[in-house]
Amino acid sequence: MSFIKPDDTWALWAILVGWAAVSIYLEQTYKWASKVSGAIIALLGALILANLKIIPTESPVYDTVWGYVVPLAVPLLLYKADLRRIWRESGRTFLAFNVSAVGTILGAILAVVILKGVVPEPHKVAAMMTGSYIGGGVNFVAMSEAFKADKNTVNALIVADNLNMALYFMILMLIPANAFFKKYFKHPYEDMFVSETAATNEKNKAAEYWGRKEISLLDIAKAMGSAFIIVAVSIKFCSFINSTGLGDFGKSILGQKYFIITTLTVILATLFPKFFGEIRGAQELGTFLIYIFFVVIGAPADIKMIILNSPILFVFCALMVIVNLIVTFGIGRLFKLNLEELCIASNANVGGPTTAAAMAIAKGWNELVLPAMLVGVWGYVIGNYLGLLNGNLILKLFGN
Repeated sequence: MSFIKPDDTWALWAILVGWAAVSIYLEQTYKWASKVSGAIIALLGALILANLKIIPTESPVYDTVWGYVVPLAVPLLLYKADLRRIWRESGRTFLAFNVSAVGTILGAILAVVILKGVVPEPHKVAAMMTGSYIGGGVNFVAMSEAFKADKNTVNALIVADNLNMALYFMILMLIPANAFFKKYFKHPYEDMFVSETAATNEKNKAAEYWGRKEISLLDIAKAMGSAFIIVAVSIKFCSFINSTGLGDFGKSILGQKYFIITTLTVILATLFPKFFGEIRGAQELGTFLIYIFFVVIGAPADIKMIILNSPILFVFCALMVIVNLIVTFGIGRLFKLNLEELCIASNANVGGPTTAAAMAIAKGWNELVLPAMLVGVWGYVIGNYLGLLNGNLILKLFGN
């Protein structure tokens, strides 16, 4: 039992929002924090607090962040997403994402080969994690229901998955600054960000990029008002689609809220670039909401539970992301893809569009925010099908 109870709403919101603010302050104030990044600080802080039993690993407050805060962040981050301007970059990231998806599939197969004798229901675990590490949580749930996985296995896998994702996101955030990767891959977005923000050696990237800007009450009203309207319309549309007799394929696309939110925002931003593109403060508001999300994804990673109940499932997940990393960067080098595109693609596979967009924002790769969202949503679309395919293939090849 944690010191702060799961239903202590105000205390938990104070910690989530307060720690997100502290993470941003540290990132923009201290060089060491800038190198680590505020996103990792936010995630690590929640991980530590949860495992010290100060905050709970589960709470309706966290569900609110997933259900309301994250959807609102999506349109705010996409108001400058004029497709006509960034289609080329989006196409390259789309290729990188599909390469990375192959890595996820191969990783699941290899994990089953290595751990078949010790992992419970290996084909079901492989199906759930294939869906999750190509799409996201919605695909994980869909696969658990489709394969009728044991509830204890599902719960243990969720814990293992959360810790694994937390660690992997830290690694991905550090890769762009690593000398080995920078030696063998082009990194134009990182170079562009450095050149744009390195006005002096004293200022760090985050502080320079997120410098004070002129913003009006009308800007805030436009940003938040339009974001709420876009999300509300998208949610209502998805509810309508899911209540119709539309087939599974149609629902898997038109019934996914992030697909509709992203699509609607991109259409509006492309058709009305002057209105949406000139809203000041939207990116800042969306980024702050994403930092709250980073705090939340660190909270469910209960290290003690992993050690006691699901170490082998953590190894299973770790093998999958290791193979994903090797395939993504190995094949990506053959296609001469950029380091940043590969990092975003792998992130979008393992974590989905929100974490990929958060990484792009945190690293200052603004041209990759929309591609991150688009390829992540594509993962939602294909995650269920590839999860079903991989689960049934593994069942046929290796049995139960």
